[in-house]
Amino acid sequence: MKEVKIGILGLGVVAQGFLEMLTSQKQKIEAQKGIKLIVSKVLVREGEEKTTIANKYGFELVTDVKKITEDDEISIVIELMGRVHPAKEFIKQALENKKHVVTANKDLLAQEGLELITIAKENQVGLYYEASVAGAIPILRTLATSYFADNIQQLTGIVNGTTNFMLTKMFEEAWTYEQALQAAQEAGFAESDPTNDVDGIDAAYKLIILARFAFGVNLTLEQLTIQGIRQIHPLDVSGAQQLGYTIKLLGSLIKKDHHLTACVQPTFVPDTHLLSSVKNELNGIFLKSDGIGESFHYGPGAGALPTGTSVLADVLTIVDRQLDGSATARFNPYQQPVHLEKDPEKTNAYFISLSPQIERKISEVQAELQTTFPKTIAQVQEATNQVALYVVTEQLTEAQLAELLAELTNYGEHHQPLQLMEV
Repeated sequence: MKEVKIGILGLGVVAQGFLEMLTSQKQKIEAQKGIKLIVSKVLVREGEEKTTIANKYGFELVTDVKKITEDDEISIVIELMGRVHPAKEFIKQALENKKHVVTANKDLLAQEGLELITIAKENQVGLYYEASVAGAIPILRTLATSYFADNIQQLTGIVNGTTNFMLTKMFEEAWTYEQALQAAQEAGFAESDPTNDVDGIDAAYKLIILARFAFGVNLTLEQLTIQGIRQIHPLDVSGAQQLGYTIKLLGSLIKKDHHLTACVQPTFVPDTHLLSSVKNELNGIFLKSDGIGESFHYGPGAGALPTGTSVLADVLTIVDRQLDGSATARFNPYQQPVHLEKDPEKTNAYFISLSPQIERKISEVQAELQTTFPKTIAQVQEATNQVALYVVTEQLTEAQLAELLAELTNYGEHHQPLQLMEV
């Protein structure tokens, strides 16, 4: 039976999940593929104690990456260290030494992916990264294969489990943002510094990768509109509940003609939409296309076994392509000219919660607003023992929204405008 030797960079949670899945699926892989996958070496930090794990799975621990990247017997390198550096340098070494690479490193791929893809192509090896987006959901491979013959119009998804967990608790348990963040950190979903998650940066990195597969375009972080969840107010939550919505941090890519809008932002999602049912740390991606129509992809967005399973699927894809002679094929060859749209006339519908000044009568505020801005619907609601005014707009341009917000300052303190999802 043919043996394929693997080297792993890093031995954290995901790496251990991969090892567990490889062990549990060993007989199935050998019976169906006729090959034996062997993890021969794993890179760890100097002084890091991982002997028990190494003994359990039977591999050698090394602290010098060259013992993996320059080992002629190793044909596949799996990078599961995280962060951009030194992961980029290590992957580059592996590719230049003619080794196929599998990684789950979304930050690296979003920022430096094009360079690494070019290096892989030059050295006629594969670079695969299904686990970099949405954990166990095979969305990248689906986009690269099942949607190859289709024209995607829209991709909208919940791709950050930390913020989805927090928003779920804010809705179902009436927790504040601070309470939800603390719970997410205690559960291990959020880092001690949660900036990348709560400010939408993590979701933006994943959206950049998704844009390459869905639309063949290469975006940078600076080109995206990014807004996180720090400013979600309890009045926004109660307003959404009373109006039949939930709030989700959505990453959206919408193509019209040859123009693309790309954004990450908290959004009012109708309770009737499938994305509203995605709760806690789970992920969900909604697609709309010419041929297939509407489809929905749902599952764990993180975790040792789900992510490890996606890594293993990439390894098996490489093995299959080695066997049929197509191992150098790019994971995603799709590229086309699409331009980001910055249309000043583009419109959106918004929800704005307002704590009115005590001396003003709510009925007067409603009447004045609907006279000044006929594209608004103002509703009075009782929320957390205080009167709140909820303003729901029809389609407004950014200029019209700014005009409305300036007007609202005359009536009280308004909170961050939240878009209503296009359906």
